[in-house]
Amino acid sequence: MIENISRQILLVEDSPSDAHLAVRAFSQSTFRSTVNHAKDGSEALAMLRREGEFHQCPRPHPIFLDLNMPRVNGRQVLDELRVDPDLGLIPIVVLSTSTDDADVLDAYRLGSNSYVVKPVDLN
Repeated sequence: MIENISRQILLVEDSPSDAHLAVRAFSQSTFRSTVNHAKDGSEALAMLRREGEFHQCPRPHPIFLDLNMPRVNGRQVLDELRVDPDLGLIPIVVLSTSTDDADVLDAYRLGSNSYVVKPVDLN
């Protein structure tokens, strides 16, 4: 029997509209979850390391990570997480508008567990 437990999700997304749509999709799914939102890679790393104001952030399982963000981008986040013994085993799903094979291969090379292209159609 599969337990119906609630999962902590970390959504790392710099676009407010994309973040809103993702949170809405999770809330409408049968997958029980609580979504925490980081606006960029720098904030995501602070949340994951429980630094400063984020000292009580729950450990996510999984992380949904945008690749193209200002300050610290998704590739840099992947690179840092995969060498961290405490955070390196958290599943990471890359969300991107890019369908470029080089971006997909790069995400997997850096340790992504999955790569999902963001839908263009809102439905």
